[in-house]
This record gives sequence, structure tokens and C-alpha cells, in this order.
Amino acid sequence: MTSVGAFTRATLRAQRAALARLAAWSLAEVLPAALVGLLTARAVDDGFLAGRPAIGLLWLALLGIAVLVGAVGTNRTYACLGDLVEPFRDDLLRRVTAGALAGATGGRVDDAAVARLTHQVEMVRDTWAGLLMVVRGFLFAAGAALIGLFSLAAPVALLVAVPVLAGLGLFAAALPAMIARQREYVRSDERLGQVAVAALAGHRDVTVSGAREQVTRWVGGHIDAQARVERRLATMAATRGLSLAVGGWLPVPVVLLAAPWLVRQGLGPGALLGALVYVVRGVQPALHTLVQGIAAGGLRFTVTLDRLLRTSAPAAMADPVVAVDPAVSVDPATEAAETARAALSAASALSLRAVTFRYGPHADPVLDDFDLDLPEGDHLVIVGASGVGKSTLAGLIAGVLRPQSGTVHIGGRQVAGASPADLARRRVLIPQEAYVFTGTVRDNLRYLRPDLTDRAIILAAARLGLSGLVERLGGLEATLHPDGLSAGERQQVALLRAWLAPAPVVILDEATCHLDPAAEARLETAFAERPGTLLVIAHRVSSALRARRVLLLDGRRAHLDSHQGLLARSVAYRELVGYWAAGTQPVRSTPTRGRSAPLPTGSAPRSSP
Repeated sequence: MTSVGAFTRATLRAQRAALARLAAWSLAEVLPAALVGLLTARAVDDGFLAGRPAIGLLWLALLGIAVLVGAVGTNRTYACLGDLVEPFRDDLLRRVTAGALAGATGGRVDDAAVARLTHQVEMVRDTWAGLLMVVRGFLFAAGAALIGLFSLAAPVALLVAVPVLAGLGLFAAALPAMIARQREYVRSDERLGQVAVAALAGHRDVTVSGAREQVTRWVGGHIDAQARVERRLATMAATRGLSLAVGGWLPVPVVLLAAPWLVRQGLGPGALLGALVYVVRGVQPALHTLVQGIAAGGLRFTVTLDRLLRTSAPAAMADPVVAVDPAVSVDPATEAAETARAALSAASALSLRAVTFRYGPHADPVLDDFDLDLPEGDHLVIVGASGVGKSTLAGLIAGVLRPQSGTVHIGGRQVAGASPADLARRRVLIPQEAYVFTGTVRDNLRYLRPDLTDRAIILAAARLGLSGLVERLGGLEATLHPDGLSAGERQQVALLRAWLAPAPVVILDEATCHLDPAAEARLETAFAERPGTLLVIAHRVSSALRARRVLLLDGRRAHLDSHQGLLARSVAYRELVGYWAAGTQPVRSTPTRGRSAPLPTGSAPRSSP
């Protein structure tokens, strides 16, 4: 738990001013707790028992004033709490989001990140607020009560301190077991979240394969396991009860049993009553709040925050360094094959070698032992039925997804392990739903190349036939609001941004689907004439007609040829073109068990210039 301690200490150091304000108002809040016993004793001994009720009422009036001051202090402490809690939550959200994005960029899909980002972050935020108030309340309330006791009757304070310390000791001894069970609960919560995501994501496959009962039992088993963990966690309430009985309730009979001795020592009835008030109204509630607060919120805070810090720290995105032991011999044939593959990858704008990818450990592969080489300046269109793996292939090439086996190279450099900045210099991906952020038109267009001049942007817009779009949006200084743009306008802004990007490889994943055929033809032709390599995932047959080569993914094999070549030798391609010509979307005629039918080993194409 050292990471939790370090993170918490760093947070508190950064918020010293807010802590000082909280402590100042806490002193005002505990003023009644510090004075209640003392003023009660004076009212009884010097007022009511002495036959001077006016004096007694005066002491009680002073206590009423202290209560009003304490109420103001309570109000202000809760106002100060937000200054401590909200920055803590924001920092934690940034860490979790950065870790999830770093994992996704590296191809590591983490379903439990959803549970961390929503349920667990909010749990930590709420328990952090509660923990601050609990610890603060105990320190100030118990401290005020003990100071009042010592000022009233030091022997009573000593009698009370012994069982209080014993109760705290019992609670501290049980904390390791409580933390272990709370950690088990958090992990079971994450496992249940992962299982739920997997079951929901594969519900169509489950229905087709008739595995509904098996999946129901599988999910139900995880639900039952979490319930057992929660029951074990609930048994720790007995330990908390024992700690409270010893530290909170035992001081009362101790003081009562010692009352005759205390009276013989000169303690008056009012002082004895005041001492009991300090115990019942000060020490006992403070200890109860501390034990219940730490047992309920403190354990959840410690274990959940530890889990978040361990799993959500952004992963390093540097190229891996592999150490080679000189004593290990290398097979010459293997070394020659690896050298040849590396040379071919370096000579290609894009190279995939033996790539296998599946969306789950038990799913059929979307791509299986897939090979592909694209030379510099190639214009490739990828076609196939919906769900066959076109966007998956685009994600693998772009580095958004990571294959289970095989390698992807762009410009001779491996995609896996590359930093986001390095990937942005080598490729640009425009998905179907184009991304536009709130900002000026200039900022949106220079997002991938901040050093561009306005003249370069204007010339590029003219080259793509988008000058009218820029003018319609209000010029480069105008502010864009994504919800105020149509889907087609967002796509055109994203395409112009991609054209201006420095990356030599452009991947258009149905990036023109919201444009009319004329605009699509104009933009694809412009990108084909742009220096570099172009990959287009098509949704119209016209894109295939404009391409130099076409890659067909049909769920069983991959075919690479020109449009005319595929028409001549591929029945699946002719059917696909027929669907397009009829104005319908290509659909799969028979279902497959996985997300897409696999490509058999050795069936994927190796392109030639």
C-alpha cells in the first residue's frame, strides 16, 4: 500500500492551504465538545446545587453560545471539503483515463477500465471525503474531550484513556484482515465487470451457438462468488463491535464504579456529571465515528485506490529493447529468414507478417496468419461484407489494435511499442465518425501539424475542393462546435486535416460515407495524387474502380488484384459488386461462430509492386 500512502501524502501536501482552512473551522466546530463538560460542572456545582439557579443558567447560556459557534464551524467545514475532494477526484480521473488510453493505443483492451473509471473512481472520491471528515472529527472531537477531562478531573481522564486505547488497539490488530477482504471484494467486482462485458459483447454468438445456458451459469458463478466475498466482508462487523464496546462503552461503567473513590478525592457531583458528559458526548461518538468510518470507507478507499494506482498508470510507450546473450547460438537459416523479412518490411511502405487477431480468447480469429506488403505510393482499396474485419485491419495497421501474434511495420519500423507521436508521424487514420473538437477552424486543421501557415491551409483546401467549406464555416478564425456541424462537414474537416498531416500513410476507414459520390470521387482522387500510400475501406464500388489494387476479405480467404482481375476470378467479389450496383449493403449469407470468419493459414496475399 506504499503507493496509496505516497499518493495521499502528495495530495495533502499540494492542498496545505485548504487543509489549514479546514482545521481552523474544525476548531470552531469542536468548541462545544471542549466546553460542554466544564460548563455543565460549573452550572451544577456553582449554580443549581449551590442554590443559585441564575448562575447555573448563565453557564448554560455560555454553552448555548458555544453551540452556535460550533454550528457555524460545521457549516464551513463542509464548504471547505469540496476544495480538498474535487481536485483529488480530477487527478485520479486523469490517471485512469490516461492509463486506459495508453493501453488502447497499445492494443491492450481492458474491459475492467470501465468499472475503474465509473464505479471505483466515484467510490474513492466519496470515501476520501468521508475519511477526511472522520479522521478530522476524531482528532478534534476526541482531543477536545480529553483536554476538557484533564482540565476538569485528571484522574477521570486517566481512567477513560485506558479502555479507549485498548479499543483502538483491537481495531488496529484487525485492520490487515479487513484490508485483505476488501481487496478481494474489489477484485471480484472487476472480474464480474469483465465477465459482464464479455457476455454482452458476444451475445449474438452465444445465441447462434446455443450456449445461453452455459454462459448464464458462467456469469451466475461470478455473481455468486462476489456475494460470498461480500458476506465474508460483512463478518468483520463483529470485530468493529468489540472495539467499540471496549473503547466506547467500557469507560462509562469504569467511571461509575470509580465514582465513590473520586468523590472521596474531592470531586463534586457536577464535576462527575461533566466527566460523564465528556465520555458520552465526546469520546464515545468520536471513537464510534472513527471505527465505523475507517471500517466502511477507509478500507474501500485504501484498497480501491491501490488498485487504481497499480492498474491505471500510463504504460511506457518506448520501443522495446531486446538483450541478446552472445553465448546463445542462432540458427543461420532462421537468421537469414528474419533478415529477409526485415529487409522486405523496410522496403515497403506497409508490411504485415503472420498477423493473427481475435476479439476474445475463445473467439475465431478475424485475421489468421495474415501477410500483406504495400510499396510506396500504392493505392489500395479494402472491400468485404460488414463485420468481415476491414476496420479491424485498419486498426491493426494504425496501431490502435495489437495483434495476438505477428508484426506490423510502417516505413520499416514496427508499430507495436511506438509512441503516439511517432505513430502520428507515420500514419493518419480517419474513421467513419470523424473527430472535430471545439476550437477554431485553424486549430482543427493544424491539429496534426501545428507549424502550418494559413497560406498552406488555404492552398490545400483549394486542392481538395473544400474552399467553400472553409468559407461556409466562417474562415480560419471561426470557432467550430461539433454539434453544429453535419456528419458530412465533420468528415470533410477531418479529411482536410489528414491531407495536411505529415504522415506518408493515409488510412480512410469509410471516411467519406456521409458525402455524395461526386465529393467522394474528388477527395479520393486528390488523396491518391498526394505523395505517400493510400488505403481506403470502401463502401461504394466507385472506390474500387479508382484504386490501383483491391483487397477482398470474404471471411474465408483474402484476394488481392485489380478490380478487373477480381471480377474475372472471384465469385465473392462479383456478388459484392452486384450488391453495390443494386444499391444495397453487402451482407453475410451465413453466420459464423466468431466475430468474423478466419483467414486460413497461408491464404493471405503478398502484394507485389
